[in-house]
Amino acid sequence: MLRSLTEHELLVFWVQIAALLVTARLLGGLCQRIHQPAVIGELAAGVLLGPSVFGKLWPEGFEWFLPDSRVQSAALLAVSWIGVVLLLLVTGFETDPVLIRRMGRAAGLVAIGSLGIPLIVGFATGWVVPESFLGPEADRALFAAFIAVSLAISALPVIAKILSELGLLRRNFGQLILAAGMVDDVAGWLLLGVIAGIASSGEFQAARLAVSIGGLALFVVLAFTVGRRLADALFRYLRAKGDLVSQIGAIGAIGFGAAVITQALGVEAVLGAFVAGIVLGRSRVIDERAPAQLGRATSAVFAPIFFATAGLRVDLGALSDPTVLAWAIAIIVVATFAKFAGAVIGARFAGLPMLDGLALGAGLNARGALEIVVATIGLSVGVLSIEAYTVIVLMAMATSAMAPPTLRHIAGRWRGTGEEQGRLAAEESLRTNVVVRPRPLLLPSRGGPNSIAAAQLLHFAWPPTEPATVLSVQSAGGEPVDTRPLENVFADRPVEVRTVAGELTSAVILAEASLGYGIIGVGANDRAQGDRLVSEFVDDLLSASPVPVAIVRRARNLERPLPGVFTRALVPVTGSPASRAAQEMAFNLSANLGTEVVLVHVVNRTPSAARVPFVVAAGGEFVPGVETIAQRLLAEAAAWGEGLGARICTETRTGASAGDEIIGAAEALEADLVVMGATVRRLSGRPFLGHAVEHVLTDADPTVVVVTVPPGWGEPDL
Repeated sequence: MLRSLTEHELLVFWVQIAALLVTARLLGGLCQRIHQPAVIGELAAGVLLGPSVFGKLWPEGFEWFLPDSRVQSAALLAVSWIGVVLLLLVTGFETDPVLIRRMGRAAGLVAIGSLGIPLIVGFATGWVVPESFLGPEADRALFAAFIAVSLAISALPVIAKILSELGLLRRNFGQLILAAGMVDDVAGWLLLGVIAGIASSGEFQAARLAVSIGGLALFVVLAFTVGRRLADALFRYLRAKGDLVSQIGAIGAIGFGAAVITQALGVEAVLGAFVAGIVLGRSRVIDERAPAQLGRATSAVFAPIFFATAGLRVDLGALSDPTVLAWAIAIIVVATFAKFAGAVIGARFAGLPMLDGLALGAGLNARGALEIVVATIGLSVGVLSIEAYTVIVLMAMATSAMAPPTLRHIAGRWRGTGEEQGRLAAEESLRTNVVVRPRPLLLPSRGGPNSIAAAQLLHFAWPPTEPATVLSVQSAGGEPVDTRPLENVFADRPVEVRTVAGELTSAVILAEASLGYGIIGVGANDRAQGDRLVSEFVDDLLSASPVPVAIVRRARNLERPLPGVFTRALVPVTGSPASRAAQEMAFNLSANLGTEVVLVHVVNRTPSAARVPFVVAAGGEFVPGVETIAQRLLAEAAAWGEGLGARICTETRTGASAGDEIIGAAEALEADLVVMGATVRRLSGRPFLGHAVEHVLTDADPTVVVVTVPPGWGEPDL
């Protein structure tokens, strides 16, 4: 029967939670001020409140604060384990399986080295430590095997927190550390289960090990296939309702459910949560605010409580024995050497640079709180003595403290290979972009060359990892629209075709767009319909779309679908967010196709006024003239584009009509593409994009792309 905590036990519990959280946050913030990760301060908070400091300074108060009660301990540990499961769940969202798969051979070799060498070194070390370190239920071989596992396991939660706080999760070695750490942990926990089983029953339980390995393999396969489809269906429903709180709750429920499965298989619960995070992180329909808000709550509350609780187990008083202290230092040195050696050797066999190998060793060397769990298991089954327990716990704390400064030093010296630097620069650019972001593409289509034109331009401008959804409609005869040409355009990226029964209306498209898409691509007719900007369908879409829309109007006099190559693109530059969105699209097209991008700024002044370098403002100070401002705008845009790998030219034109000047420049330069940006406004019952944009869209001969940005798009969520 479930027993409630007594009033006194509840009081102690709440005091524990409050004291651990406040102390962990304070010391974590202090560590951040001295450029160390907060996790070090959070672990130290537990040491401060544990038997090493608080227990020595005020024994009576410590006994009240941390009583020798299994029920009381279970309540505190339950909260701390919630924290570690949430931490690994959120970390999974930051893990890139595509990048890990691309580096699969390197990840495998590093995992083998960082696991194998510590196992060998640890087993040898276990044979030479003093007899007093052996627990009452252990013989020398069993004890040595336990020490081997202790040196082999890495603490994935600590590693993840350190990498996140140092901003190294997206580095190549950061992703490799997570991949190798996961393999190390899976193998280590399986071995630990075998050793603990032998210690408890006196025999090797092969059937139990087979169930754990087979069950874990089946769980991972199902998670990335059936599980992902079910998760997408669930979050599509929740996203359509606009219920952010329900999405956060669903993420947590799935993470805890996965933790249940792996725990039942005899593998640590955190691995199930980590796999769940990876699967959910690949979903195209989860509102990105949901994992972000869950991550903030985890980092602010649950993770600090977990790390501080782990530190409570440390009693540095045992180090007053010179033998224990000497062996503690020896174990720390041996453990550190073995991890570094294994990671570096694995990295060298994989052909990675030496500094990558050292960074891998530094990250995987962090053993942290899970090593304390390992030591606790060893103590409880009688394999370890209290002296051995203290040594292993101290090793876990020391190796975790070593990791941040070592990783920071290596990362400061090593920026990565050229490929890695290019990838990181591209990711940073995508992160700060207005429109070309790592979000899925939506292409509604009734068939025809205009849709093919829109598909080609989106395909070459957006990252190839982003999926595309083609939303088609059945024709009047009941046959669906032939989407094969569009699927062929998107052949290099994940593509999904969804067929709508009935009319493909703007309301249908807007309902789909609310599920997390980053852009809607639409093909436009050559001429507007009546007093419409483009057509009733496109106008309604522009007026209500919550996401940017790329209107693509094919070049005139084309007898075939738009070719996948453009020679020269003209891009007006005004300095507005909408103009930046157009530049993003053009620069990515240039980087992928080799298209020359001509950046044009039109000065709406007389030629003589435009050439004045400075004018006198009302206050009497000199300010730059219009031509000087134009040159600055073009120089900044050109530098940005060249940094993305685009071919750039610049030109300044002066005239009374910006639209006429842009059309004239396109003719003079023989541009086959014009890319413009516009902010959607309402005017006389239809969307208004600005006189210049609408003039070019209506009258220019080359292919015209207008990237429209809803008001407020790209502003941070509060």
